[in-house]
Amino acid sequence: MDQGGKLTYKDAGVDIKEGEKAVELMKPHVKRTFNENVLTGLGSFGGLFKLDVDGMKEPVLVSGTDGVGTKLKIAFLMDKHDSIGIDCVAMCVNDVLCQGAKPLFFLDYIATGRLEAEKIADIVKGVSEGCVMAKSALIGGETAEMPDFYSDGEYDIAGFAVGVVDREKVITGEKIKEGNQIIGIASSGIHSNGYSLVRKVFFDKLKLHVQDHIEEFQTTLGEMLLTPTKIYADACGAVLSKYEVNGIVHITGGGFFENIPRVLPDGLCAKVKLSSWEKPSVFSYLQKHGDIDETEMYRTFNMGVGMMMFVDERLAGGVLETLKAAGEKAFVIGRVAKGSGVILE
Repeated sequence: MDQGGKLTYKDAGVDIKEGEKAVELMKPHVKRTFNENVLTGLGSFGGLFKLDVDGMKEPVLVSGTDGVGTKLKIAFLMDKHDSIGIDCVAMCVNDVLCQGAKPLFFLDYIATGRLEAEKIADIVKGVSEGCVMAKSALIGGETAEMPDFYSDGEYDIAGFAVGVVDREKVITGEKIKEGNQIIGIASSGIHSNGYSLVRKVFFDKLKLHVQDHIEEFQTTLGEMLLTPTKIYADACGAVLSKYEVNGIVHITGGGFFENIPRVLPDGLCAKVKLSSWEKPSVFSYLQKHGDIDETEMYRTFNMGVGMMMFVDERLAGGVLETLKAAGEKAFVIGRVAKGSGVILE
């Protein structure tokens, strides 16, 4: 209460001055992402972005929204918040890329029980880093202080991405044909899906702590689990500027079995050769110590493949070289055949 005994918003748990401080701290991070198409600064009611559609006959906007899920709990345990924003950008932008779109801009939403300016600025720092990687402008966002709704020290983050593609170049998967090669692009690790099962194995079953050093990972458990989700904007941009791609899949929740069929035409299946790429050690560790069935692993995790491209067999070599030149590890992991769903070989 103020000196006169009157109730204030701060008495109810919302600190407006701390919010103002957070905005000032995040401003330099946000401005890193601006380009000549951003027409408003931080603080406008709406973010203005000038569309650059030169050379497009019929520009189509592509949008996607997502969050980070229970990976946030690792950030809470580590009290490390400067990379989780990269995950948020990746989860949204990678989906937009699957339609062949070029990312344009991004917005974030952060909700917390008690607003701590430095922590919020760290989160936004990660968001801006992800936007720089995606060549996407961070043109707006919202930070909500919600006392009694979130536990002290906890927060949630979600994002919204918009991209653009010429209608004639939209990728839907309808052009996928029998004999197409499936090219897998390496993930950076677990990414941002399956963390409820991850926590069940590492913390509940094995009784490990985030500070524990795991020899197989050559780092602490917490650092490994917080490895940011890879953003594939440069990889997709490099390939799509040179080759026709019939389908792109972002391996997120549901792993191989739920995501690959989303682009397959009726009557076709994806045959995936499991020996065609090296799986990161975290997945074999989880499977062994969690006693998890192989099918469940591929239904839950990306297993070392964060994105897939379906291309004509004649183009596969060139696509692989282009991806490697863009700094990605890529490999032919399978082919399209008659049938349905996903077949692990």
